Amino acid sequence: MYAVISTGGKQYRVEEGTTLQVERCGDVGAEVSFTPVLLVDGDTVLATPDQLGKASVAARVVGEAKGPKIDGFTYKAKANQRRRWGHRQTYATVEITSIKKG
Repeated sequence: MYAVISTGGKQYRVEEGTTLQVERCGDVGAEVSFTPVLLVDGDTVLATPDQLGKASVAARVVGEAKGPKIDGFTYKAKANQRRRWGHRQTYATVEITSIKKG
């Protein structure tokens, strides 16, 4: 059985025992719950809001990580206007513990 969950503006296909990196969603050791977008159990596909109303995906945060550094530079010619900026996204490593149909 697998489910498609949505978190951080992205969708992930997960099964029990799957480890993945999502945008930060809790402290290390915390239990988090995701609402599935799609749930597949063998030949049965649950996709409507009525069917997914009781379904849930439970996960445990097992670690944190940082993504790559993104450097940016903007300027306007002949105006002496410059700006340097950077960003480094933090991610939570989560392990899927259970998928329930409800």
